[in-house]
Amino acid sequence: MRTLLIMGPGGSGRTTVAAGTALAAARAGARTLVLGTDRTDTLGAVLGMSVGTGPVEAAPGLTARRVDADAASRADLAALQDRAAPALNLLGASRLEPEEIGPLPGAEELAVLRALRDAALSEESYDLVVVDLPPAPRALSLLALPEELRRYLRRLLPPERQAARALRPVLGRLAGVPLPAEWLYQAAARLDLQLAAVEAVLADRDTAVRLVAEPGPAGADAVRTTALGLALRGLRTDALIATRVLPESDGGSWLAGPVAQQRKTLDDWRASYDVRPAAHLGRDPRGTDDLAALALPGAGTGSGVVEWPVTDALAEDGVLIWHIPLPDARREELDLIRRGDELVVTAGPFRRIVPLPSALRRCTVDGAALREGELRIRFRPDPGLWPRIP
Repeated sequence: MRTLLIMGPGGSGRTTVAAGTALAAARAGARTLVLGTDRTDTLGAVLGMSVGTGPVEAAPGLTARRVDADAASRADLAALQDRAAPALNLLGASRLEPEEIGPLPGAEELAVLRALRDAALSEESYDLVVVDLPPAPRALSLLALPEELRRYLRRLLPPERQAARALRPVLGRLAGVPLPAEWLYQAAARLDLQLAAVEAVLADRDTAVRLVAEPGPAGADAVRTTALGLALRGLRTDALIATRVLPESDGGSWLAGPVAQQRKTLDDWRASYDVRPAAHLGRDPRGTDDLAALALPGAGTGSGVVEWPVTDALAEDGVLIWHIPLPDARREELDLIRRGDELVVTAGPFRRIVPLPSALRRCTVDGAALREGELRIRFRPDPGLWPRIP
C-alpha cells in the first residue's frame, strides 16, 4: 500500500488536490482511500457529497472518510479512567461520561496519526491512501510528533527499568517515594508501539509527500519553509502541485501582471521540483467532473526517507563528515548543539534532536558548513575513545 501526504499552506487548495489526486488514482485502477482531517466537511464540499467519519463511496474505486478526533478523545479518556479506576475510587472522584468530554488540545493530531496507522493495517487492502493534512505548520508538527513522543517516553520511563518491577515496592520503601506503577509502564509500552507503527508508515519507501501551493511570492515563501521542515524530518517531496494557474494572456490584458508573476515563480520552482500545474477553472472545483478537469497526477512513485550518509575523509582530512540535506536552507538560520550522543539541529523555525550514528559518538565536532544544499558536519575521532590497533 502507498501513502500520499498532501501538504501546503492554508487556502492553497490542499483538499481539492487531495480529492483530485485520489480520483485520478481510482480511475487508473487503484483502490483508493482519501482521508480528510478537517473538523468541517471540506472534503465533501469538493467531492460534491457528504463525507462523514465512516467510509463512503465517492466514485468507483474511491472511498472517502474524515478523521473523528472527538471519538478518539472520548475513547482514550475512557480507557484512562478504566486503568486508573482504583485510584479514582480511593479519592472519591466521579467518572466523566462520554457525552461530557469535548475536544481536547492535540486530539486532532493524535487522531490523524492513529488514522494513518489504521489505514496501513486496514483489512480493506487499499492500494493508495491519500491524506489531506492540516495547513503546513500544523502538519509539520504532526509529522514530528511520533519521534518526539517516543523520545520523551524513553527518557521518562526507560524500558530497561521495567526489569526491576518485582523490586519496585521494596525500592519504593527504601527511597521513601512512590515509584511508577506497573500499569503506567504497560500504557507507555502500548503507546510506544502505536507511535512506532506511525513512524514506520512515514519512513516507508512507498510513502510520499506532495506539496501544494499557489504560485506567487506568498506561495514561494511557504514552499521554501515547508520544504525545509520536511528536509529536517528526512522527508522529500515527489511533486509540487501549482494551483490556480492562470491562462497565458496577451500583453494588454489585466491578467498580464499576475500571469508574469506566476510564470516567474513556476520557473523558479522547476529548478528544484517536479512541478505539476493545475489550471484555474474560474470557479471553486465541485464534484468529480471539475476534479477531473484539473488533470492532477495520480499516485506517482514513492520517495521515502532521505538518507543522511556519513562519508570517510580520514585519509585526506582526518575527519568523518555527516551529510544532512537541507535544500534552500540559509546559513544564518542554522544552529547545532552537541549533547551527549545526540545532535540538536535547528533550521529556521524547526528543531530536531537526532541520535548520532555509532561511529560519530566516538568523535568530537570539528566544524560545519552549508554547501550545495547540504549541511556538512565534520567529526574528528577522539583518540581516547577509538580502539587502538596493536
